[in-house]
Amino acid sequence: MEDNMILVPTVALRGLVVFPGMMLHFDAARERSIAAVKEAMDRGDELFLVTQKDSAIEEPTFKDVYKMGVLVRVRQIIGLPETNHIRVIVEGDCRATLKRGVEDDTCLYALVERKPEKGYAKNRQEYVDALIRKAREIFDEYSRFTPKMSPDVMLRVIADENPGAIADYIASVISIPFAEKQKILDEQHPITRLEKMCEVLSSEIQMMELEDKIAAKVERAVDDNQREYYLREQIRALSEELDGEGSADEIDIYRQKINSIEHISSKSREKLLRECSRLQKMGNGSPAEATVSRNYLDTVLGLPWDVETRDKLDLVHARRVLDADHYGLDEVKDRIIELLAVRQLKPDVKGQIICLAGPPGVGKTSIAQSLAKAMGRNYARVSLGGIHDEAEIRGHRRTYIGSMPGRVINAISDAGSRNPLILFDEIDKMAADIKGDPASAMLEVLDPEQNKAFVDHFVEIPFDLSNVLFITTANDKNNIPKALLDRMEVIDLYSYTAEEKFQIAKKHLVPKSMARHGIEKDALKVRDSAIKEIIASYTREAGVRELERKIDKISRNAAYNIVTKKATSNYVGAKELEAILGAPKFKDKVKLKNEVGVVNGLAWTEVGGEMLKVEASLMQGKGNLELTGSLGDVMKESAHIALSFIRTNAKKYKIDESFYETLDIHIHVPEGATPKDGPSAGVTMTTALLSALTKRPVRGDVAMTGEVSLTGKVLPIGGLREKTMAAYKAGIKTVLIPKDNVPDLKDVIDVVKENIEFIPVSTLEEVFKVALL
Repeated sequence: MEDNMILVPTVALRGLVVFPGMMLHFDAARERSIAAVKEAMDRGDELFLVTQKDSAIEEPTFKDVYKMGVLVRVRQIIGLPETNHIRVIVEGDCRATLKRGVEDDTCLYALVERKPEKGYAKNRQEYVDALIRKAREIFDEYSRFTPKMSPDVMLRVIADENPGAIADYIASVISIPFAEKQKILDEQHPITRLEKMCEVLSSEIQMMELEDKIAAKVERAVDDNQREYYLREQIRALSEELDGEGSADEIDIYRQKINSIEHISSKSREKLLRECSRLQKMGNGSPAEATVSRNYLDTVLGLPWDVETRDKLDLVHARRVLDADHYGLDEVKDRIIELLAVRQLKPDVKGQIICLAGPPGVGKTSIAQSLAKAMGRNYARVSLGGIHDEAEIRGHRRTYIGSMPGRVINAISDAGSRNPLILFDEIDKMAADIKGDPASAMLEVLDPEQNKAFVDHFVEIPFDLSNVLFITTANDKNNIPKALLDRMEVIDLYSYTAEEKFQIAKKHLVPKSMARHGIEKDALKVRDSAIKEIIASYTREAGVRELERKIDKISRNAAYNIVTKKATSNYVGAKELEAILGAPKFKDKVKLKNEVGVVNGLAWTEVGGEMLKVEASLMQGKGNLELTGSLGDVMKESAHIALSFIRTNAKKYKIDESFYETLDIHIHVPEGATPKDGPSAGVTMTTALLSALTKRPVRGDVAMTGEVSLTGKVLPIGGLREKTMAAYKAGIKTVLIPKDNVPDLKDVIDVVKENIEFIPVSTLEEVFKVALL
């Protein structure tokens, strides 16, 4: 054994493996490597060549090289011009195992043990022959994929009958990673070595077949005009062969985003991951489907599944924000403060859905924005006016071209958090048709027991809406379906009084208008008298939108004066209004006088209360009843009830009992272009008809409202607050109301109660005693 142990100069090779019987050359550049080669050449001794494990190491030690190497004879050394490097030609002798290394100042020495070629049992010769034949077949197949291989190589493999030598020779001529070649070198038994070589060749053949398949696909996809995209197509074909068309990086990004979502069920996560796999497997023949799939994943992953804002529940701060943005609306503000107080005690409270009902322009939408600002929540608005398709709420299914999520999911996405404040504006304006009923879809959205797993038709997986604070607005809550209304807490917003409008204009509208039009604070002064005159003579509305438009017109006039240098300072009082806004459109007070057949009625409309004069006139005829003024069915029925009551009690009121046979009756409600309906004009029509038949004048300073029955009872009505406000604006001194509506007087504004006498009545007889002279 000791005869096989020798101490020889050593060279560590980078990326190169030498085999016994192999003649090769390599370049030596490191000083210690050059010194070792020259040492072996000078002594006529052998040189030990061993491969580095890591080619990047510049000064390797014996820990950085493999144990198995080859002893070689140096045949020639050639100096390379213009460098200190040398080219060395060597011939492999036999395998050797590194036992111990000796690091000299000049070069490396290694104590190595020779490993002569092992033999094998004669009874295995038949297996060896079959193995050699198989190796030759595999190498022949390999050579077909490498046309540059020399025919001499194949002849050498055919001529050799030594299994170990065949394995070494094949390993030395094929292109495989040096780590794989080292495994062949490490194997000392010739039969096992050739078996391993066959395995390596078979693996290489499979890899080259796959490469050829990919190259063929790329060539088919690329024509003469697309040569510049060759590299991109090659990458695409590789991705397709691995498992699909989609970019590997893109699919990995999708999967990472899906796995990072916390607030999602495992079932939903699996569905999204299946969609990723489906996208990855799509071929290049279905780009449209791939686009739909990407759009779906982008939409779903764009939702704020885990983004949540922290509520600000400081009651003092919230009240300050609400008061800064809005004047009045104390009931709404109090309810909002109560909501925040409850959330302080129970942060996870659910089911607080508020509906703000009232005429246009009273601040329903803006109060919701202020609430979002006060709570520190993100805000999104969804306009429901005119929606008649259920898919607008729930989204469209992905089977349709151009499908998209519904407005609820879009609002969540736009808000950017899973707990925003969402305002459903004009919820009373939804309509049902053949495409479905959107109000029914809203039942799930606004139901705290159902919306924790709201499923949009496009998204197809549940999204938790229970953390969303929903606010809805409506002009007429009677138009909201009962089942939907039952899910909301309704807060009524009423018409502004003249004083409230004045304060709103002075504190909010005038400063905002000046800022919008670029007018400095000292350049325009709108006097209090001008604001009050605009309210009294230029607007008739429940809110302040028209008032804001009039103020904007004043600001535009001031801006024109400043730019044209007609005036640097603009002072607008009541006298200057006519030159800017034109002649007043409304008289301060309606002329009230006693007339026969004319009665002041009070009506509720979407824009607030309104006073309407109901007129009745008689003419010779055959007993026809004519009704005009765009009256609805319920209002027409009230007229028929009034006529029936008068006929029933004609003798009592000293009326000719046959009047209905000889007279035609015409009842008209002015402003005929405005549709009118409702039962509350019953007492008004009956009083007007009785006045016309008895020729008794009706008091001009009296207004009335109430439904009437065939027996003469006065029944309760709604909208008393708005109706009484209209009476106050018109200068009415006495208002007749149904007795059952007396509890509603607590909602009537104090200034109205101070200026109007309210007389509760329960029968028409009581009405006639007060109203008829």
